[in-house]
Amino acid sequence: MMLHVPEVLGQEELAHARTLLARAPWADGSITAGHQSVKVKRNQQLPGDCAEARELGELIARALQGNPLFMSAALPREVFPPLFNRYGEGMAFGSHVDNALRGIPGSGHRLRTDLSATLFLTDPADYDGGELVVEDTYGDHAVKLPAGDLILYPSSSLHRVTPVTRGARVSSFFWIQSLVRDDAKRALLFDLDAANVQLATEVPESPALLMLTSVYHNLLRQWAEP
Repeated sequence: MMLHVPEVLGQEELAHARTLLARAPWADGSITAGHQSVKVKRNQQLPGDCAEARELGELIARALQGNPLFMSAALPREVFPPLFNRYGEGMAFGSHVDNALRGIPGSGHRLRTDLSATLFLTDPADYDGGELVVEDTYGDHAVKLPAGDLILYPSSSLHRVTPVTRGARVSSFFWIQSLVRDDAKRALLFDLDAANVQLATEVPESPALLMLTSVYHNLLRQWAEP
């Protein structure tokens, strides 16, 4: 399931992020590339331990925790500390799949990548190209969202970033280990949760709401991996 999560960051948060990113120590993006992706990766990235990356990562983590749509869709058990990349003119990232496991820096702990996320930090009008293209059984899906919006998709998907031909594209990217490993089961729970929210607004006294809420939690109890 691919999901567009709008307005994860507001305008004030975006302005602060851009100020920090403008003075940040960008480095070669190969620092987080795997054995295969290093061959097709041409971008810049912030070192995860720099002050700007840490501050912005904490800001994004707080925003995600307060976003009901993200929480419902991802059912996060753990979120990898957000990273940041920049694609200038001529930069791109060829087709690749994300590593199944990612080590959390400084912890000795590894996270299973069930979901991948890209949070756009540059307005689409400020650059040409740079679309995130996610491949699935229905074909290729090109994504270029407003600044502050996020795209969530299965980490098992092949994906790429098309060449930037004008300006620069800056974004945050990270991975999520979900409480529910299976994408199809997560999608069912997401739809059921959305139906519950709608019923709670339209017919809050309906006995069906209690029944559907019970079904949701019993399925989550059955499928979750704590």
